[in-house]
Amino acid sequence: MDELVQLNDFRSEVPAQEDLRAEAERLMAGMSAPARPDLRRLGLRAALAGGLAAAVGAAVFLVQSRPAPAPPPPLIRTVAAVEVLSRAAEHAGSRPELRPRPGQFLVYESQSMDTSEEDGEIWLSRSRRTIWLPVEGSAVKGVLREELLAPLPYPGHPLPSAARAEQALVGRPGRPERAADFDDRAEFLRNDYAYVSKLPTDTEGMRRHLYTRVPNDGLQDYEAWNRVGGLLDESYLPAAQRAALFRAAATIPGVVTVKEAQDAAGREGIAAAMVSPNGVREEYVFDRKTYDYLGRRGVVVDAELAGAPVGSVVSSSAQLKVGVVDRPPAVE
Repeated sequence: MDELVQLNDFRSEVPAQEDLRAEAERLMAGMSAPARPDLRRLGLRAALAGGLAAAVGAAVFLVQSRPAPAPPPPLIRTVAAVEVLSRAAEHAGSRPELRPRPGQFLVYESQSMDTSEEDGEIWLSRSRRTIWLPVEGSAVKGVLREELLAPLPYPGHPLPSAARAEQALVGRPGRPERAADFDDRAEFLRNDYAYVSKLPTDTEGMRRHLYTRVPNDGLQDYEAWNRVGGLLDESYLPAAQRAALFRAAATIPGVVTVKEAQDAAGREGIAAAMVSPNGVREEYVFDRKTYDYLGRRGVVVDAELAGAPVGSVVSSSAQLKVGVVDRPPAVE
């Protein structure tokens, strides 16, 4: 593992050549451990009550308005991707698996922080949310309960007056509401359990899914990376598909390892990441020991592009709990 870490330190952003790939695969085989249009956030999330998720609309726009799709680039694993994502794949089946039935609901408890903008002002909105999503079908049938947390200033900016509406609601328990008014995602962007449980279980097949109808506009790898997030946040994949997702994600060009990462709940971990066109490194954070997915984080690496100091955290989430229930709470 020391050899792999050294390779990662010097070549983490460079696709491995044949000899490095062979060495990485040899080392991994010998390990004893079981193995958004706003480009800041393109991840797929369920909508807040009263409107469809911005990410869903962005995804549909991207599919309909960009150039013709391009085939996925050659399958090349980076040394860094092997270190984190391969281990996450190996651990995908290490915990008891949820087996929701048709008619039931998956319940996701999470905490998040994302960029909000209004009238030229920008700040960071924070919340805790619980969402009940049907095992089969659209998020329109889902139920959302959200509690706002104190907003934070966007790094390098004062907290604007536009954030006061959120501040006034802090501490008030949210009431169950409809999760979305409509859902016009393309079929291949669905992330309900009935759909994702039928996705490919092999690396090549899952990789083809991530690149389905991705336009040839220079952002195809970044879009594929965000689709990975759409299958991790408020989505539950069976172990076989989850393992295939991590292995396929490791083949996306530009993926690197971040050795010190943290989710929105403050849990420490290690991350696989890609730098966005807006100068933000979009990280998927995993537990260091179990390699369970913890959440995501966006860290500024280009101050000019991101409009914030390098090292600033401008988005984060924490997936706290996933469960199964027969029905959601009643909507008032």
